[in-house]
Amino acid sequence: MIRRWLFIALLLLLTLYAGDYLSLKYRIPGNRAQFGSVQTRTSYAVTQKSKKTEYYFNPPENETCVHSLFPQLGHNPCWYVERNRVRQIDL
Repeated sequence: MIRRWLFIALLLLLTLYAGDYLSLKYRIPGNRAQFGSVQTRTSYAVTQKSKKTEYYFNPPENETCVHSLFPQLGHNPCWYVERNRVRQIDL
C-alpha cells in the first residue's frame, strides 16, 4: 500500500517537473520570456586571528534566472533568486 502511494507521488512529481520544463522550453503560455535577470550582492565574511570578522563586499551583479518552478537549463528559478539576493560566504 505504501509503495503504491510512493509510486503515485513520484509519478506526479516527475510529471510536474516535465511539464515545467516543456512550458519553459516551448514558451507555454503565449510568448513569455524564458529568462530573467535579478541584481544580487555577494559578501565575504573573513574571520581574523583576533576573533573579529572582517567583511568584503563585491559590487552588485546581474544573475540570469529562468521563469519556472524548478531549476532548469542550468539556472535557478527567478522566484528563488529574488528571495536570496544577498549572499554571504564565510571564509
